[in-house]
Amino acid sequence: MNNYKLIIQYDGTEYCGWQIQNNAPTVQQVITDKIEVITGRKVNLIGSGRTDSGVHALGQAASFKIEDEIDIYKFKYSLNAVLPFDISILEMNKIDEEFNARFSAKRRSYVYLFSNFKSPFYQKYSYYYHEALDCDYLNKICKTFLGKKNFTSFARKNTETVNKVCNVYDARWKATNGLKIFYIEADRFLHGMVRTIAGTLLRASKERADGKYIEDILSAQDRESAGEAVPAKGLFLYKVKY
Repeated sequence: MNNYKLIIQYDGTEYCGWQIQNNAPTVQQVITDKIEVITGRKVNLIGSGRTDSGVHALGQAASFKIEDEIDIYKFKYSLNAVLPFDISILEMNKIDEEFNARFSAKRRSYVYLFSNFKSPFYQKYSYYYHEALDCDYLNKICKTFLGKKNFTSFARKNTETVNKVCNVYDARWKATNGLKIFYIEADRFLHGMVRTIAGTLLRASKERADGKYIEDILSAQDRESAGEAVPAKGLFLYKVKY
C-alpha cells in the first residue's frame, strides 16, 4: 500500500472546520472528494488534528493510503487545479506505510494574529484589538503555561476528550508591522484551547495580573474561571512536527 503525505494551506472562513461533518462544508471533505475524483478510488484522508470552524491553516498535514503508485508532480498539480482557491496543496511526498498524520505527530504549533488598527486586509485574518498589548509583560506570564499540565479550564465544556493533560513547549508574543502575534507549541491541543488561552491573556493584560493568576485558573480545572475565547478568524494552525 502506498502512503502519501500532504502539507495544506487553507482559508477556513467558509468551512465548518477540518473534520468531515454531516450537512456541513469541511476542508477534509473537499480534499477527499477531489482525491477520489482524480484517482477513482475511495480514500481515508487523515489530518494531523482538527481545526474549528473559521480557523485557518498555514501548514496542516494530512496523509492517505492508496494501492496505486502516484506521479507526485502530476497529481499535486491536478489536485490544486480542481480544489477551490481557498485550499492549496503546498507539498506532497511518498512516506513510510506506518506513517499516520495524526498519531505520528510529535508537536503542533498555532499562531494568533491581533491587529491594533483597522485594516481591510487584516479584517478576515486577525482580531482587531485596540487596547495596548505589552509583549514583554505577556511573555513573562506565558511562562506559566509551559510544561505538562491539565488544561481543563481552557477546553470547551462539551469536549469529548477525556485526557486534558497537554505538554506546552513554547508560548510567546512578538510585535511586527502593526500586528501582535501569539505563538504556542505543544504536543497536543484541546478543543478551543488556543483561543481560550489567548482570551485569558487579554483579560490578564487588562488587570496586569501576574503568573499566579494563570496558575489559579489551571488549578481550578473549570472553564468558567478562564477568559472568553477570542474569535476564530485570527487563528492559524502553523506547523506540525514529526
